[in-house]
Amino acid sequence: MKVVILAGGFGTRISEESHLRPKPMISIGEQPILWHIMKYYSEFGFHDFVICCGYKGHIIKEYFADYYLHRSDVTFDFSNSNEMTVHNNVAEPWRVTLVDTGLASQTGSRIKHVQKYIGSKPFLLTYGDGVSNVDLNALVDQHRRSDKIVTLTGIQPGGRFGVLDINDTGDSVTGFREKAKEDGGWINGGFMALQPEVFRYLSENEDCVFERTPLETLASEGRLGIYKHHDFWQCMDTQRDRERLQKLWEEGDAPWKIWKD
Repeated sequence: MKVVILAGGFGTRISEESHLRPKPMISIGEQPILWHIMKYYSEFGFHDFVICCGYKGHIIKEYFADYYLHRSDVTFDFSNSNEMTVHNNVAEPWRVTLVDTGLASQTGSRIKHVQKYIGSKPFLLTYGDGVSNVDLNALVDQHRRSDKIVTLTGIQPGGRFGVLDINDTGDSVTGFREKAKEDGGWINGGFMALQPEVFRYLSENEDCVFERTPLETLASEGRLGIYKHHDFWQCMDTQRDRERLQKLWEEGDAPWKIWKD
């Protein structure tokens, strides 16, 4: 399954960093949070990424253009036609497609713009500013067993985000209320599994917000599922969020780091 990562927003709530680089390129340790997200997916066997770029997308493209070189030992032989030899390369088993999905496009528009790179198979979707220790295999298994077009990971961080209404059996979302103020409800934590039919609910118009009409419509049709995650999840909305993630990383207590150095 391909993994679509939304990485094109302005990141205005963490402007201390995002005025210099897109939010997914803000570092945790020595690598951008985008790298951490990709490393996590890769540990579950998902190596094919489609990244939706927008604001300062050239920085993301430059990062991956130089990634192979930066991860290797290199000899530059200036006496022999500027020959370059790469030694001891340690690279990820990744295939990365970087797509310019518009500067001001909303999330639904960005996803619609990458449809041609997804094709007709199910795919995964996440945001480029959050990490978790969600069981991606369990998420995909539940989605495959269901009749849902979208299965999202539900988390309970408190009353800071929108709220999901869930049916009595606990496996289907009946309502999606973005940015509500209720405490203790289940919210969309990203880390989604989707059927290609989702593209019928999206538009390339830049004002198409995935979390509004498309998800609200799917919820009303009973085609929006939820995989409940009860463990670690953290987005990086603010500088305080970034500092918390940095501290976890420095202390060797980052729950999302499941790979070996």
